[in-house]
Amino acid sequence: MNTRPTKLGAVIFDMDGLMLDTERIYQIAWRSAGQALGYHLSDELLHSTTGRPAHDCYQLLLDDQGADFPLDQFKSTSSLHWENHITTHGILCKPGLAELLDLLDEYKIPRAVATSTGYTKALFSLRAGGIDHRFQNIVAGDQVPNGKPAPDIFLAAAHKLGIEPQACIALEDSEAGVIAASTAGMHTIMVPDIKQPSAAVAVRAYRVFPSLHDVCTLLMAEWL
Repeated sequence: MNTRPTKLGAVIFDMDGLMLDTERIYQIAWRSAGQALGYHLSDELLHSTTGRPAHDCYQLLLDDQGADFPLDQFKSTSSLHWENHITTHGILCKPGLAELLDLLDEYKIPRAVATSTGYTKALFSLRAGGIDHRFQNIVAGDQVPNGKPAPDIFLAAAHKLGIEPQACIALEDSEAGVIAASTAGMHTIMVPDIKQPSAAVAVRAYRVFPSLHDVCTLLMAEWL
């Protein structure tokens, strides 16, 4: 939706690239795992996986590299590279996140995470970022029938919070996420991370902002 909601019932957060600076970590892990196995993964391929559930990402990988690509070996290698990177460097939260969560705490606005990442890895990431305790619910990509850009995950998050989708604001960084949230009937604010949205996707968002600081300003001006 790109019209102003009359009531703010809840805020639904994407995770990777929106709250946590992890999309780059996934790309680093995928690229290095590909190199370890003798394959080159292009920027175009890596960008196309942003915001999508794992099974979609692996299908995109097979479509790009061919049916002979050693997918099982790649999965284990990339997971190891991902975990090693986080163990060494940690996970940084995106600018403005702490301010936004504190604002929602102050006004007692319910919130949930709706992430394409599987539940176990999502919880690991949220804990590594020190924000797992800031959310009432987490809905992960392996807990819904269809991943983004389908609306399932956002509808499930709203249901868990007991809030109508039309009263929710969804925060997303990816095109797939914006399509999913807007299809669910939520008022979607996009904060792009690695890839800027196409005009066709941007028009589906209520606002497109450079940072979560801008989201705080908007919420204070229009709802809180």
